[in-house]
Amino acid sequence: MPYNYNFFKHLKIGGRVLNDPTYIKTKDLIKKEIIKNPKRTEILNYLLQFLNRETKYLEIGTRNTEDNFNHIKSAIKYSVDPGIEYSDPNIDFKMTSDQFFEQLEAGTLLTKEEKFDVIFIDGLHLAEQVEKDIKNALKFVKEDGFIVLHDCNPPTEWHARESYYYKHTPAAGYWNGTTWKAFQKVRYNPSLFSCCIDTDWGVGILSKKHPVGKSILPNNPFYEYAVFDKNRKVNLNLMGFEDFKKMLQ
Repeated sequence: MPYNYNFFKHLKIGGRVLNDPTYIKTKDLIKKEIIKNPKRTEILNYLLQFLNRETKYLEIGTRNTEDNFNHIKSAIKYSVDPGIEYSDPNIDFKMTSDQFFEQLEAGTLLTKEEKFDVIFIDGLHLAEQVEKDIKNALKFVKEDGFIVLHDCNPPTEWHARESYYYKHTPAAGYWNGTTWKAFQKVRYNPSLFSCCIDTDWGVGILSKKHPVGKSILPNNPFYEYAVFDKNRKVNLNLMGFEDFKKMLQ
């Protein structure tokens, strides 16, 4: 096949295409996402305040406590992270989420009766692990509490890639992983209410009690990104933060 010389004119050092529409569109979407507010910390604090009592907060996948955890306003709070990406000496439980929940259930860590008002899941952003974290969190969240997930609304398929380290894409180092698949799956569960706030890469909310959004019928059996993207507002129950607050009032 002959070379397309016009194509190579648009290459810059490293092989990235300067004028490729996909790169341009993705860059624009990243800029728009970065400036969205509120961030996850404000949403988490709103939920804790909404419960109007002394609260207990659990954070899965803290990484750096200064990113979010230190700014959470809760009477009692715990952080969990294995310290693979960032070794923060202030982490309460330096272990994987699987290890934490296993020990919690066995009663060798805290107590078997431990229940949390808000559990924030922001660990390994792969659907299989996120699904495990959701299932475990459901055992230890209070009946009127909330489970919150980060990175549920990847703006492009490049952000939803499985490997964080594959950075030579239009999304570059920005990565939401396949968290959306786990959240999409839990949206099919009629025993749970769920929605996703359209900010900070998608802040998913799950509740056993609060009617923040009804489940939907399974509509993407193979979890294909194109199918998800075609009707993401319904798939995620995507909404603004102000609309979410009105639902809780």
